[in-house]
Amino acid sequence: MITSLGDVSVRQIYAIVGMHCAACVSKVQQALQAMVPMVRVSLHPPQAVVEGDRIPSLADLNQSLAAVGAYRLDPMPEEVTPESPPAPPNAELAADATTVPGGWSTYAPLLIIIGLIAVVSLRGAGSLHDWMLHFMAGFFLVFGAFKLLDLRGFHQAYAEYDLLARRWPVYGLAYPFVQLTLGLAFLFELAVQPALWLSLLLMLVSGLGVFVALRRGRRIRCACLGTALKLPMSSVTLVEDLGMAAMAILMLL
Repeated sequence: MITSLGDVSVRQIYAIVGMHCAACVSKVQQALQAMVPMVRVSLHPPQAVVEGDRIPSLADLNQSLAAVGAYRLDPMPEEVTPESPPAPPNAELAADATTVPGGWSTYAPLLIIIGLIAVVSLRGAGSLHDWMLHFMAGFFLVFGAFKLLDLRGFHQAYAEYDLLARRWPVYGLAYPFVQLTLGLAFLFELAVQPALWLSLLLMLVSGLGVFVALRRGRRIRCACLGTALKLPMSSVTLVEDLGMAAMAILMLL
């Protein structure tokens, strides 16, 4: 969609493929601004409004985006005409974090998943130790699998608050696979003691990152279930991490 403006001769609106979070918005914005000064990028809807006397070709813009990630611009269909200006990069995360904070409607998916894991873990559990072993297996397998649905999106969201993922990107990419490995170790009771120590370390480090983010009042998305579910960061996430750490400690005693 191309329109003529007063001071600016051309405005082009593109749909953006491949964006998942605020970090994606920032990357796309910076890449496009290197070629066209007047750019506005939004996540909902995923689009870019590019304005200038001369706009580079679509191929050139996509080449610039390819350098920062798996993003692509597509021409906006003629019938789609946005009326409101694009939201700022963190608007969606801020809305998630302020909508029914701590309410059932916000955290129902997370609580239902954890509740089902807890119930299934009762099967064949002859003691509290057995139940915790089953629960940790189910927790790591389910939560690790959710993260793999969008590994890139999870990595970008997790790096927003996790202390290690922010410093070493490879850690964020490997984290879901580590969780799946721990889940399998608990499921088949292989190297349980080392797996418990590693679980304790992972949960404490993750909990520390959550604690720092909450203390600073940051409004960001919880990445515990990847990007499949939009959950705002809150004390629920901290309780989840510390609860798993406490379970590992009890099993080590």
